[in-house]
Amino acid sequence: MALISRAGPSYCIPTEITRCRTGQTGVAGLTSSVDVSRLKEPLHRFSSLSFNSAKTPQVLHSESSWLGSKRGHRVIVAASPPTEDAVVVAEPLTKEDLIAYLVSGCKPKEQWRIGTEHEKFGFEIETLRPMKYEQISELLHSIAERFDWDKIMEGDNIIGLKQGKQSISLEPGGQFELSGAPLETLHQTCAEVNSHLYQVKAVAEEMGIGFLGIGFQPKWGLKDIPIMPKGRYHIMRNYMPKVGSLGLDMMFRTCTVQVNLDFSSEADMIRKFRAGLALQPIATALFANSPFTEGKPNGYLSMRSHIWSDTDNNRTGMLPFVFDDSFGFEQYVDYALDVPMYFVYRQKKYIDCTGMSFRDFLAGKLPCIPGELPTLNDWENHLTTIFPEVRLKRYLEMRGADGGPWRRLCALPAFWVGLLYDEVSLQIVLDMVADWTPEERQMLRNKVPKTGLKTPFRDGLLRHVAEDVLKLAKDGLERRGFKEVGFLNAVAEVVRTGVTPAENLLDLYNGKWGQSVDPVFEELLY
Repeated sequence: MALISRAGPSYCIPTEITRCRTGQTGVAGLTSSVDVSRLKEPLHRFSSLSFNSAKTPQVLHSESSWLGSKRGHRVIVAASPPTEDAVVVAEPLTKEDLIAYLVSGCKPKEQWRIGTEHEKFGFEIETLRPMKYEQISELLHSIAERFDWDKIMEGDNIIGLKQGKQSISLEPGGQFELSGAPLETLHQTCAEVNSHLYQVKAVAEEMGIGFLGIGFQPKWGLKDIPIMPKGRYHIMRNYMPKVGSLGLDMMFRTCTVQVNLDFSSEADMIRKFRAGLALQPIATALFANSPFTEGKPNGYLSMRSHIWSDTDNNRTGMLPFVFDDSFGFEQYVDYALDVPMYFVYRQKKYIDCTGMSFRDFLAGKLPCIPGELPTLNDWENHLTTIFPEVRLKRYLEMRGADGGPWRRLCALPAFWVGLLYDEVSLQIVLDMVADWTPEERQMLRNKVPKTGLKTPFRDGLLRHVAEDVLKLAKDGLERRGFKEVGFLNAVAEVVRTGVTPAENLLDLYNGKWGQSVDPVFEELLY
């Protein structure tokens, strides 16, 4: 197929088809589905994306489809839930098509962007109980009407909002997530976060609702957490106990902050992927912020991180194969093809395909929908059900940090941008971790959730490595020239003292708070 060329160790897109407008690939894919109608124009000759004459998709409805609603607001019908049934492909997809989908994320450095996502727990200020769906629905409708967001519906239920390239979505237990737009600088990122929190608080405070910035629900048990009316979560809820003991805790009681970053080529993706994986335990330590479970210390600094270690080992972890000499887009596709599926979305319904193979889907042999073939939207959705410490889509997601208060939401993207978007810092990181063994990387992954920066590593502590890494992040931000270094202040203090946010919370719990977790709802209130 004439879809990609193979030059040396890297896939690359032929230069005549790389013309694309900023934000249409890479980090722009922060919503839950691919807007094929937008991809079609900038990659009009990219046959792997079904854009040649034999494989032209018929767009029945896409993210840009709207329905009118009350007060003049538009309702998005195909951003979340996904658009799997929106595209009909005349020719079956191949593995090369799936590879080329990832390749399409490559973009020149001047088009690299920063996409930040963060989750938070909503709670009733009077009772500290989690928000019910009815309250969340009221909150979403009010934000849409007051601040001109478009509503995302699943059936009769509002499940999110969209405004430009930002979206608000709900995690399984009602965790409130902002998926930010792809932005050029950390100043823009922080302004976006502040604007979002202002809007949410403006409505929530009138309702007696507050939002908590922490990595794990500190007070309430699973039985107390509401279940959101999203079809995919029903399937996941039934499947999780079959593949791990903590999957339901992951779904209903965790919150994270992550940053999504671009790459220019396969080689650039590999370098950033390896650096991100090796250093992810340091990010976990710096942002560790989940030491309580059901009102008491749980023995961890990052309970959220620990939970991922027994959620579903088929789709989580440190991905040692990323460090193999043979690693590239194709190897990640092979990995993803073997990660068991969750669902397929057809006729506005989620079909349970748990445990089944996307390889079989490619061949039309998926037992849950026999004879049907996948679209690129099915592939994109499948990629979102894989949860390693760093995840590859058409951009790279850094996934190791606990959710936290607003002052740390800008620090996480600052940390990774300083390391991965600066060539000098990135190369020094790669040289630093080059001789770390798979066993050492896994040891850090296993121990950091409990011991944080005090985790022994080689001849010292992880804190000593973190000091060097933070210096590299600062230097990288300095060289960017946008005066962004100040955003690292929140983690600089953690590195200086060696004391994680979680340890500060434990000190308060054992001292000023009189061994009650209730004050954390005020301490970490947005």
